[in-house]
Amino acid sequence: MSNYFTLKKEAGVALLTFDRYEKRNPLNEDSVSEFEANLIHIRDDDDVRALLLTGSGNTFSAGADLSRLKGVTDEAERQRIFTSVAPRRRRALRRALGLLTDLDIPTVAAINGYAVGGGWFIALACDLRIAVDTAEFWMPEVDLGSPGPRAPEQWLAAHVGASRAKEIIFTCRHFKSEELYSWGLLNRVVKKEQLMPTAMELAQGLAAKNPKAIAQAKANINGFFLE
Repeated sequence: MSNYFTLKKEAGVALLTFDRYEKRNPLNEDSVSEFEANLIHIRDDDDVRALLLTGSGNTFSAGADLSRLKGVTDEAERQRIFTSVAPRRRRALRRALGLLTDLDIPTVAAINGYAVGGGWFIALACDLRIAVDTAEFWMPEVDLGSPGPRAPEQWLAAHVGASRAKEIIFTCRHFKSEELYSWGLLNRVVKKEQLMPTAMELAQGLAAKNPKAIAQAKANINGFFLE
């Protein structure tokens, strides 16, 4: 039984939804492990020709599960607790991101709200990104005293250049969809009611393309751009 995700298939598209909205779709060892299992299932399903990834509620993913920090007001203690579990979480997330980027099929992130830390990294690992105009993005790792995974931070620099990547990571400030669209990090920005119809139409259109040609083109681009 799924604890964190729901998976549906329609017209060659796997719709994978992070479905723990009451906890803002957190990333912990259990949820990342389930994410990995779903990605492997999608990878091995020959009927799936595209992946559409989204979140439930008003959150794509709030990133690291910070429930252990609830009620802790001392900043040094908050950083100590967060950094104590950071290495395991980074390793798990690194494996999942590797699976996501290595998929031969095209992947689309439908960003329905907050995309924070590892949640933003997951969106970056997708081939295309569509976001609602009210979405917010930020990376809090520096404020929490722990760096993010190396590869996604390098992807970010590949997308927007070193200076803007450093601004995103160092300042931990919140970014809105329109600003990131102007930087080329989002393919489209839409109203909330348009998000899933727009994203599904795009995913189904990609699923109808020649899969070998898509896979080769993706490998060519990723080999130059992301490695």
